[in-house]
Amino acid sequence: MRSMLLACAMVVAITTQTMAQKVTPAAAQTAANGSAPVAANVGRPPGASGDLTMEEMMSTVRRLEDRVKELEAKLAKTETASESRTESVKTVAETVTKMQEAKQKEDKENGGFLSFFRSTEIFGFVDAYYGYNFNRPPGDTAQLRNFDTKHNQFALNLIELALEKKPTPDARLGYRMDLDFGPATEIVHSAEPGGSETFKHIQQGYLSYLAPVGKGLQIDVGKFVTQHGAEVIETKDNWNYSRSLLFALAIPYYHFGARATYNFSDKFALSGYVVNGWNNVVENNHRKTYGIQAVIKPTTKLTIVQNYMGGPEQPNDDHDWRHLSDTTVTYTINPTVSVMANYDYGHDRVAGAPVHWQGIAGYLRVQANKWLAFTPRFEWYDDHDGFTTGLPQTVKEITFTSEHKISNGLLTRLEYRRDFSDKGFFFKPVDRLVKAQSTITFGLVYAFSSKSEQ
Repeated sequence: MRSMLLACAMVVAITTQTMAQKVTPAAAQTAANGSAPVAANVGRPPGASGDLTMEEMMSTVRRLEDRVKELEAKLAKTETASESRTESVKTVAETVTKMQEAKQKEDKENGGFLSFFRSTEIFGFVDAYYGYNFNRPPGDTAQLRNFDTKHNQFALNLIELALEKKPTPDARLGYRMDLDFGPATEIVHSAEPGGSETFKHIQQGYLSYLAPVGKGLQIDVGKFVTQHGAEVIETKDNWNYSRSLLFALAIPYYHFGARATYNFSDKFALSGYVVNGWNNVVENNHRKTYGIQAVIKPTTKLTIVQNYMGGPEQPNDDHDWRHLSDTTVTYTINPTVSVMANYDYGHDRVAGAPVHWQGIAGYLRVQANKWLAFTPRFEWYDDHDGFTTGLPQTVKEITFTSEHKISNGLLTRLEYRRDFSDKGFFFKPVDRLVKAQSTITFGLVYAFSSKSEQ
């Protein structure tokens, strides 16, 4: 643009100079002849002289030169601003490039470490209690109690640390590992054929794969807790502090093998199991145990879980099968009140003789507010052949539990429980057996998670 302006100015100047040269001879001729040439006056107002025309032309040239200078100044400012913007864009681009390079370097150095914690949830809890048995048994054990067995002492129940990466369509491999420490894991693994010391600290340890079948078929291989029952090993996930008779006597704790789960919809899911058996990482015979689970949710308030498991469980016995049917129904009446029921029926053969057991548990949970809840539980359990308790008997129990959430992750439970039997079964001092026992328990649980508040 600047070059064009200068060219225009040069053209005007040359034109002006040429016209000036032509006018000067004409003016001389006029002076000699006493008359103006016609060509010199074409298009001029009457009375205008040749000298005045030259002045007008020079004035026009000066105005054009001033205009050119003005335009040059504006152009210079525009170029300066453009150069400044270009430099700013260049600086920003360099800064972004440096940031990207730094991030790539950091991701390269810490990629595995950061990726692990982004995809893996770390969680766990510490569970302790104080228990008192009003029978004051000669030992320190409350009978028919699963984990809260100690009398008149503060005791540790369980410490757990777990890591889990759930498989997804974007990352189809997953895993879970639950590490346990404390008396509860000793009880859980007391019957392990491979030795309790070998496996007691690994409550669960399995790999997962989400197969690209329909909506996704999840396959887990390894050791995992049982699918049976209304309660679990972790106190914080139950409604009461003590475990039910059904949990302690009627069902297994864990399995080792493979399971596959497919969610057909948010209302129906189906799982299949092939495992070594009940509570055994190491096989105790030459046959496998098989199981199936259906989870049905007709409405958001109602959940039905139906389990079946069958297979030979006696050591070195491949022929006598143990069968277990387990049903749990949960119904949320409203945000404050929920009810739950659990029924178990088991059948086996020992040395060719049939044995069976069955029981039912009913729960009511009243959530008074965010930090206070009450849960009564009632059970009836029939050990017809003494297979699970060591004595043919019918046992009942009633439990009253109050739960207090002190803060996120920290809760306490105060519980009174009374167990009844139709036989003399419970110990008292001086080796007496009575038909009932009463206990009171105060439990304290702190739970934590790396991804969510407990």
